[in-house]
Amino acid sequence: MTHDPAPLTVGFDLDMTLIDSRPGIKAVYDRLTVETGVFIDSALAVTRLGPPLDVELAHWFPAERIAAVGNRYRTLYADHAIAPTPAMRGAVEAVGTVRAAGGRAVVVTAKYESNARLHLAHVGIDAEVRGDLWAEAKAAALLEYGAAVYVGDHVGDVRGARAAGALSVAVATGPCDAAELRAAGADVVLGDLTEFPAWFAGYSSGAA
Repeated sequence: MTHDPAPLTVGFDLDMTLIDSRPGIKAVYDRLTVETGVFIDSALAVTRLGPPLDVELAHWFPAERIAAVGNRYRTLYADHAIAPTPAMRGAVEAVGTVRAAGGRAVVVTAKYESNARLHLAHVGIDAEVRGDLWAEAKAAALLEYGAAVYVGDHVGDVRGARAAGALSVAVATGPCDAAELRAAGADVVLGDLTEFPAWFAGYSSGAA
């Protein structure tokens, strides 16, 4: 009796990899400024997306307020951040390429998981999701899913891929440029996800 081999699994980061979350996140920070009376430079904050929310909030709030403000941010998020946030160029097609080849796409992100699901539904991307994981912590989900490849835009994503023993494919569409991504150990660096289908065709034929 033979068993079908496990599908080739490709993990994707979310913010600035699959979605341009800057407009939505800026809107939530602006709303927090109004509600809390504490100025948050939202234009600056969205230039350094990737790490968990608490890391950014620590720039603006004392430690004892971060948990409460973070909870309020996540509550505001669904109403203010989903609609303004588009897919990144080539994102829908990149995930579709994996699925068309018989592979499985999973999204592993530092974002609050329920909000990540709302984003994917909004832009029409069908993938399994695991949230609240950053950098090396992403390896747990990547290993659980058996991901052979992890695609992200941040040096933290490169570290997560390497910790999981997955091929690190980096896109220079977020806060880290191509040189930083290479220096962090990315195996492949693409300009953006429009380059992914051609790369994946060669990779998957070699893997087969």
